[in-house]
Amino acid sequence: MDALYTAVATATHGREGRAVTSDGKLDLSLSAPVELGGNGQGTNPEQLFAAGYAACFGSALGVVGRAAKVDVSDAAVTAEVVLGKQGEGFALAVTLRVELPEGIEEETGRKLVEQAHQVCPYSNATRGNIAVDLVIE
Repeated sequence: MDALYTAVATATHGREGRAVTSDGKLDLSLSAPVELGGNGQGTNPEQLFAAGYAACFGSALGVVGRAAKVDVSDAAVTAEVVLGKQGEGFALAVTLRVELPEGIEEETGRKLVEQAHQVCPYSNATRGNIAVDLVIE
């Protein structure tokens, strides 16, 4: 792989700490969600993963849309990241809900979403490791 960019972030004290990027543009408190016994006052890792995946998938959709000469600039991607128990540890599952702009035919939209799933770095990183469901809305 030829590196194009490297993001660097440091987290301290796990789910009850702080996450900061090396450039200081992201600096936030972390906390476990109320559902996991936390106070819910900060952001949790699953929310960060969901935001990153949604943004990345949206960009990948833009790449394949431009290549196909289909305007998907008004598309919205919502990532739902589920944390669950798996054996003695934990696992993630993702549902990506893609809302395409009006006027895009169903089959064209489906193909673009599937192509984006092949291009997106998050999709490539999770493939075979995390269940990812694609839902076109």
